[in-house]
Amino acid sequence: MTDTTTALESLAARLTETAPGLRVETGPGSTGPYAYDASNYRVPPRAVVFPRSADDVVAVLRACRDTGIPVTARGGGTSMAGNAVGPGVVLDLSRYLNRILDIDPVARTARVEAGVILDALRSATALHGLTFGPDPSSHSRCTLGGMIGNDACGNRSVRHGRTSSHIEALEIVTADGVRAVADRTGLHPVDPADADQVARLEADVRRLIGENLEPIRTELGQIPRQVSGYQLHHLLPERGFDMARALVGTEGSCAVVTAATVRLVATAQASALLTLGYDDVVDAAEDVPEILRWNPTAVEGMDEAIVATMRARRGPDSVTGLPQGRAWLYVELDGDDQATVDTRAAELLDVLTAQGRTTGGRVVESAAERRSLWRVREDGAGLAARLVDGGESWPGWEDSAVAPENLAGYLRDFRKLLADHGLTGVMYGHFGAGCVHVRIDFDLATDTGRAAARSFLHEAAALVVAHGGTLSGEHGDGRARGELLEVMYSHRLIRAFADFKEVFDPEGLLNPKVIVAPAPLDADLALHQIQPLATEFTFPHDEDGFAGAVRRCVGVGRCRSDAGGVMCPSYRATGAESDSTRGRARLLQEMVRGELVQDGWRSTEVRDALDLCLSCKACSSDCPVGVDMATYKAEFLHHHYKGRLRPRSHYSLGWLPLTSALVGHVARPVNALLRGPLGKLLARLGGVTTRRRIPAFASRQALRRALRTARSGEPARTVLFVDSFTRAFRPDVAGSVSRVLADAGLPCTTEDGLCCGLTWVSTGQLSVARRVMARTVARLDNGDDRPVVVAEPSCAAALKRDVPELLGTDAARRVAARVHTLTGALTDLAVPGWTPPELPDDVVLQTHCHEYAGFKGRHPRDLLRRLGVTNVDEAEGCCGLAGNFGFEAEHYDTSMAVADLALKPRLDAIDQDAPAVVVADGFSCATQIDHLAGDRGIRALHLAELLDPAADRPGQPGENS
Repeated sequence: MTDTTTALESLAARLTETAPGLRVETGPGSTGPYAYDASNYRVPPRAVVFPRSADDVVAVLRACRDTGIPVTARGGGTSMAGNAVGPGVVLDLSRYLNRILDIDPVARTARVEAGVILDALRSATALHGLTFGPDPSSHSRCTLGGMIGNDACGNRSVRHGRTSSHIEALEIVTADGVRAVADRTGLHPVDPADADQVARLEADVRRLIGENLEPIRTELGQIPRQVSGYQLHHLLPERGFDMARALVGTEGSCAVVTAATVRLVATAQASALLTLGYDDVVDAAEDVPEILRWNPTAVEGMDEAIVATMRARRGPDSVTGLPQGRAWLYVELDGDDQATVDTRAAELLDVLTAQGRTTGGRVVESAAERRSLWRVREDGAGLAARLVDGGESWPGWEDSAVAPENLAGYLRDFRKLLADHGLTGVMYGHFGAGCVHVRIDFDLATDTGRAAARSFLHEAAALVVAHGGTLSGEHGDGRARGELLEVMYSHRLIRAFADFKEVFDPEGLLNPKVIVAPAPLDADLALHQIQPLATEFTFPHDEDGFAGAVRRCVGVGRCRSDAGGVMCPSYRATGAESDSTRGRARLLQEMVRGELVQDGWRSTEVRDALDLCLSCKACSSDCPVGVDMATYKAEFLHHHYKGRLRPRSHYSLGWLPLTSALVGHVARPVNALLRGPLGKLLARLGGVTTRRRIPAFASRQALRRALRTARSGEPARTVLFVDSFTRAFRPDVAGSVSRVLADAGLPCTTEDGLCCGLTWVSTGQLSVARRVMARTVARLDNGDDRPVVVAEPSCAAALKRDVPELLGTDAARRVAARVHTLTGALTDLAVPGWTPPELPDDVVLQTHCHEYAGFKGRHPRDLLRRLGVTNVDEAEGCCGLAGNFGFEAEHYDTSMAVADLALKPRLDAIDQDAPAVVVADGFSCATQIDHLAGDRGIRALHLAELLDPAADRPGQPGENS
């Protein structure tokens, strides 16, 4: 037994005794995702602990002190400098230690636990007209504890500055398990019994400051964004010995913050956003000093690569409102009166236009455009990581800052340095604060590339110091820049940093090798050279195939958001890192690496992590780097079960297209059988939940009747692909689609008896899926170039993406290029001037996740509004059924938990006396709606049924539909 194992067992035993009920996880499936943050580093921890209280943190720190195990505190895990990974115990404070304890609107303060998500605090304080000033782009998943650890700033830092400026007090636990409160006057014990120990600690700090007054006064606090090192200047006598602010930015290396009292600011009554175009980022930086004279709230910059990637990933309409240019600035002004703010914005635009550097500019009046533009900026780190051309870029020098008036000169010299080293950088950041985020195409997988990166980073450090700047402007030093602190600071100040840490952490157990006694900047790098894996999917957009695909995840953590977009429904339901897109991707990276997870495709840890993935594909659109976990899961399941017995549902649900085709010949007796006791027995035998009603199968005659009554007699301009779900369960929809297409000037012919292969893909039976798809492609690729319209969005998405990426043939790509959903066909192909029958004013909409992810810019919500529906109340999120997922017995509860997030509240809000029209094109979505609200008479219509010219009245299908 190793010393490490012995220490871990001793730790677990101690915690069982002192903190009963505390979750301690040690297996690879749990620790693997925590080996990474959003940086270049990989440091597998020995255990992950999920404290629920400050007392739990005390118990962990005391046990770790006694066993000599290091501790790293972690919030959202979005750190870009390697601040949130460590070799011992990782404390995940975000899971349970996340309560808002108090909001005082009069004093404008809030007391929050360290794991509170920034957006949760902002939502709670918004009720009082208040907010927390600093707003990092990761606001939807970063925690207040993490912001305190890094001294984070954000997009509006020119107005609100750094987190440290908004901290009244910190509730901390020291390395030896003592609870204390750090405030603006010093350090105070929580337990009076600890008074002497806390007093000695404070006295040691005061003595340290007194011995180092000169370097602290002359080297620290020189520019607004100087985050590097420890901010000891807050402890100077003239600053009042502000211990709270001094501990902000220490990156968990001196104490663990469990709660904080923060200062709030009033929300702006009015604001305006100005977008400015430039030929390059240097020209943009030249205008910053003039812009700052107008007292903006935000001055944000970015270059063209980020915008191009956003448009490629989410469609050309995902970025609107930008003037011509190759670089842009966002300038936000605020005030008490909208007219006054708008006037100031127009005046500023005139001034900047007269200066002659801009290529264009405009005041963005549309709220939707403003949201779109801010999302591009907020997703900068992810979008820059994997660009539209497939290139990869990495952090490491992503946070340097200079005084704003020096920014243009610094950027000019920095671009020359990049060119001298043959490197390319994608730039964005807080230009108004002089802070530049840049991701660089380092080669971090080879010894040669790592040596080159090391050389560049040392020269970059010298360059920013020569411009009077700082290594870090808000991300902290972490493992990426700790080594470089000696370039920036004197030996005496470096020694003072070490002494400060030693006062708080004499054993060096808190986040070791960060800031003080740092690890080499090229130690523990995650990238490594790999052997490509043989796969079924071709992964055409990833140079290293499957390994390159899972490497897309760089840890920015948008999948951990509780709202906005659809990703990631399983994480939103469980709150577990292992159930997030990021957690799964990181564990797949470990599988490819073969160290922590050693059994490759047969790994039970990876299988379990993928188990609650709904294969909704939302991540392929919402994730800034385009992770497609549904495809990775399908590939994994194919190999994991190859040559082995599969879960029963893989047979009963995976082969549904075949069995439903057979049942169609005897639908009536089979339906009667399934409604009885034998139906429940068959469901159990097939691994299907008995808590849902199995949908009734349609007869073959029903489809023929539906299509016969829909014939228009006009020459066909489109092909209606009758998918397996429409054929088996709702053939009337095929008739409605046919009539709507004819009405829109797109009469169709039909293709029946084919399948997209989706159910075999989602259950990982890729060999069968390939044969099914090949047959379909052979039939459709017959020289016909007419658009193929598919009623079922999931089948359309499979034909559009899965078929070409699994078959990898020109024929498959030709077929995919012709595929449209009904929404897409009506948006792009309907004859000019087409108007549907009268529509209701209000519609509740559930968009299928595959349509949301796979058909960019062709959204049912937008079509309904364009056609005259006044109010579209969309349930933004997955319905929870997700094909086979919600029918599988072991997934029923998660399926319902996902439905509770968005869909069920919309259905519950429907007034039974005035029922709304509910639209859901996906068969899964409609089935879930029936399960949730069918007993109240609520039934989901397909869009085609809503638009059907043969409907008896708006919103209801007619007798012929």
